[in-house]
Amino acid sequence: MKKVFLAVALLAFSSTILFAQQPAPQQATPDQANEAPYLRFPTIPPFHLLKLDSTTYLTKEDVKKNRRTIIMFFSPDCDHCKHQTESILQDFSKFKDIEIIMATYQPFEELKEFNTHYRLFEHPNMKLGRDEKFFLPPFYKIRNLPYLALYDKKGNLITTFEGTQKIDTILAAFDKKGS
Repeated sequence: MKKVFLAVALLAFSSTILFAQQPAPQQATPDQANEAPYLRFPTIPPFHLLKLDSTTYLTKEDVKKNRRTIIMFFSPDCDHCKHQTESILQDFSKFKDIEIIMATYQPFEELKEFNTHYRLFEHPNMKLGRDEKFFLPPFYKIRNLPYLALYDKKGNLITTFEGTQKIDTILAAFDKKGS
């Protein structure tokens, strides 16, 4: 009889402990778990890009305030990325008031050659850097290059594009938002 009483008491005690526990935190739904971070945090991300001087970093704080911004993830050896850069440079007067942050994960020498070839250093609103920590591709869930993320003057996401875009398409996205 003592064994039965002890078993019932032990069962009652363990039930009390189990039900006294805090509920588990709510798990993310499958849609939330698969959602790219930029959709949950739709402002300019906290990037950290090694500048061409190879000693200093370009960060979110270096983006001029109250200016529209494009973050372009590219590869210096990607033909589509080259075409996108050439298109921007051909119509550069339309981009003079837009900050363009160009980031790559490719080797630093390729970035320097790209900068020299396209003479990007002649455009103070175009800033280049190497994403050494590979932060941007998973942040945006990038699948195709070039990848463009457009932000309004307040730093809020307008839209993103994968692949080469016409200049009119990019500018229309800024105009549609009224930024």
